[in-house]
Amino acid sequence: MDVILREHVDNLGRRGEVVKVADGYARNYLLPRKLALLATEGNKKQIERERVKFDATEAEEQKVAGVIAERLGSVEIEISRKVGETEALYGSVTTSDIAEALMVKGFDVDRRKIQLQEPIKKLGEYDVPVRLHRDVTTRIKVRVIAEGEPEHKPKT
Repeated sequence: MDVILREHVDNLGRRGEVVKVADGYARNYLLPRKLALLATEGNKKQIERERVKFDATEAEEQKVAGVIAERLGSVEIEISRKVGETEALYGSVTTSDIAEALMVKGFDVDRRKIQLQEPIKKLGEYDVPVRLHRDVTTRIKVRVIAEGEPEHKPKT
């Protein structure tokens, strides 16, 4: 089935593209969520009219994400956890923990934008990518320390 994407869909296409997808995927996922329209002549004309508005909002979102990425690039987060004798954490550090620590620092970042491959289970410093926009990704430093260990004070 041919559909016109109304929104960017990862691993499928960008807004305004005509893509061929399985009938069930279109009927059960894309169309009900208003992520796509059937590829008819009338819908193609409608998408062309909306394209100017889409492009303007896309550029604005990317600009805002770029500004946030610059500010986030210098952020370091410390998360303390209880540890065992082998320095393995009791529990783990997840995207929710990182998002919560960012919230304390004044950044409202959705946990789904934090690209942590798997939860952190050891002490140490980690470079965690944060995807703010599909074209804008930045990295933050996450330092996992043992609970009760003195926190890192930057040299002044």
